[in-house]
Amino acid sequence: MSKRYQILFISAEVAPFEKRGGLGDVGGSLPIALSDLGHDVRIVMPAYRSLEESLQENRFNLDILPDRLLLPMGQETIAVGVYKGRLPGSHVPIYFISEDHYFSRPEIYGYEDDPLRFSLFSRAALELCRALGWRPDLLHANDWHTAPAVIWLATAGDSDEFFRDIPSVFSIHNLAHQGRTSWELFDFLGIWTHSLDEEAYGQVNLMARGIHHASEINTVSRTYAREILTKEGGFGLDALLRRRANDLHGILNGIDTRVWDPANDSRIASLFDVDHLENRAANKRALQAMAGLPQRDDIPILAMISRLDWQKGFDIVGHVIHLLMNGYAGEAQFIVLGTGAEKYEQMFAQLAGYHRERMTAILDYSPELAPLIYSGSDMFLMPSLFEPCGLGQMLAMRYGSVPVVRATGGLADTVHDGLNGYTFNDFDAGAFWDAIQRATWTFNGDPNLWRRLQRNGMESDFSWNKSALAYQELYERALANSRN
Repeated sequence: MSKRYQILFISAEVAPFEKRGGLGDVGGSLPIALSDLGHDVRIVMPAYRSLEESLQENRFNLDILPDRLLLPMGQETIAVGVYKGRLPGSHVPIYFISEDHYFSRPEIYGYEDDPLRFSLFSRAALELCRALGWRPDLLHANDWHTAPAVIWLATAGDSDEFFRDIPSVFSIHNLAHQGRTSWELFDFLGIWTHSLDEEAYGQVNLMARGIHHASEINTVSRTYAREILTKEGGFGLDALLRRRANDLHGILNGIDTRVWDPANDSRIASLFDVDHLENRAANKRALQAMAGLPQRDDIPILAMISRLDWQKGFDIVGHVIHLLMNGYAGEAQFIVLGTGAEKYEQMFAQLAGYHRERMTAILDYSPELAPLIYSGSDMFLMPSLFEPCGLGQMLAMRYGSVPVVRATGGLADTVHDGLNGYTFNDFDAGAFWDAIQRATWTFNGDPNLWRRLQRNGMESDFSWNKSALAYQELYERALANSRN
């Protein structure tokens, strides 16, 4: 085994405490896989209102640290509290930074002062290490919310003996969200620095700063790491990323195979594995019953579980689903679960109203329904405009649902046309429809090939084990470069 490292892992989301997407899944799974490799990983995230409420119910068995942290921020000193717990099912400690004004709000994102909120959180995460007398060997920061910790380490922190020479790894989960704010943020953080080419006059771009200052940078799939070097995929930061291309890596996310296991998942109607796929049919009937659709084994169920957002490709979905429900690829049923932009919610509501006997739209955030949809659907659709990694396609394959995806980002790295799913390249409704037709033709006309697609997907290794080893190598590279 390589050397045992002390790793400070900071994230705005950590499942199951708070999760809005793949970032939360990574925060709740990767540290456990790293701990299993022998590393001392400590997680820090904000104590949002939802966590404060769960504390009153003692849902997560948290302790309150006796001393508050005093943080010099700008012209004031802000006192923050700290809760301590453990990631469920592990020995990995997690700390929560509590401050009513900044974090006890109805939502976790979407406020004008988000850059200030997460800058306070980032500084608190670092100062917590000093208070604990625990000096990390390395900081692993995630997305723009934690970039202030990377920036501070590389600037003001370099003159602080406790933090000097601590390298950082900065993970880009979604380059489209960058954390733009005014230059006054640096006064709040106590930093003197220069402007970047990617920043307008008087502006700070926290994503750009994280990329600029980090020792090593990674994204959550190999293909996405290549895509963000292009003008089309770089969201204005492609030139900066090309300058740092030698330090840019792509490490595919994994899934928690202990939680997501069709052979042991109490959330589904019938347990099954790759050698007993016949038991899966009961989940299909249970899904149809839940959705109020006719219970038929002979027609395919196509499904989507997604945040209803432009990134996920919904601009090419409406016409395709209308064709599907009108029987142009044969009889089929369709189920969508998700909430988001009003125009997409309205689109699905109208389609579901028109195709009542063939389609159900559950326009809600209901994660408890996801396992039944994965285990009962025949095909899982992800026509994303861009997809840094994507977990839905991995979960679908784990549960025997065949993915139909656009070959972008992590979707291109995990779904291989004709082997474990179906892919299309152009972001175009016609290309998407062609891929669905190929999938439904196989379902209806070639059951042996269909079973092979299912088996190939279920036998794929999407666990965190391989990814954790890749992160370990990335940490070693960051530490070696820091020593040199």
